[in-house]
Amino acid sequence: MRHVQRGLDVSERRACRVMGQARSTQRYEFKRPDLDLKLVERMDELRRERPRYGYRRIWRALVREGWRVNRKRVHRLWREAGWQIYRKAKKKRRLGSSENGCTQLRAEHRNHVWSYDFVFDRTEDGRQLKFMPVLDEYTRECLALEVERSITGDDVVEILAYLFQVHGEPEFIRSDNGPEFVSKAVKKWLKESGVKTLFIEPGSPWENAHIESFNSRLRDEFLNREIFTILTEAEVLAEQHRVYHNLDRPHSSLGYLTPAEFAALDGPQVLLPRVAGEAADSPEKGEQVFTLS
Repeated sequence: MRHVQRGLDVSERRACRVMGQARSTQRYEFKRPDLDLKLVERMDELRRERPRYGYRRIWRALVREGWRVNRKRVHRLWREAGWQIYRKAKKKRRLGSSENGCTQLRAEHRNHVWSYDFVFDRTEDGRQLKFMPVLDEYTRECLALEVERSITGDDVVEILAYLFQVHGEPEFIRSDNGPEFVSKAVKKWLKESGVKTLFIEPGSPWENAHIESFNSRLRDEFLNREIFTILTEAEVLAEQHRVYHNLDRPHSSLGYLTPAEFAALDGPQVLLPRVAGEAADSPEKGEQVFTLS
């Protein structure tokens, strides 16, 4: 039977007495605390600055600014405000079984495994821009984000030579089978430097998942939001984004620490001359070891 709601011509005082409810409860009107109003205002500012951020990264950004707020509270306010990020669902592939894939050989410390790739965009006049990010797979630091009209094998050698001087040499460097990476100049120079190459299976980008994930975020949060007029503008903005990624962007796989904060847990990096065949030092007893999935 359908319920029909009817109004009764009785006073509020009498109705509350019958129901056993205090009149102050009946007349109570919710008033959001001033702190919540300021918090929502700041959340909205951060959301507008970084429109691809979800509530978790917004929460982490608030904590970094000094707000004493937990993630559940941010989530509640986020839902009440009706903020959402819509992402198109994508089909997933199996991870594969290549020995050079990131699931088979995982980075266990800084300078253990680097990876690099290319991402393409265009300036406003339609001319090509070629971005080359270089990533430390353990700390997730973006060591370089070079951009040129064209990047050849010789340019790759020049970029890596500079990074080796600044950060030291990695044990492995992972990439796909692009012509710039499999060129004789690059392979010969890496062999002479004592760096081993990890080439993934052709047509299997999921085996180089760390750099592919970085490229996806680079496209979503940077390239899709910027219009480049000239090459110099792209170079300046790319370097700004690299610094932002390392110092300010919380990373979910690092417990929402930034790559720089996570790298600092291991202490400052000390550059030592590389000794061929030298094994990596094993952790001391009681030392905390971070293993990333």
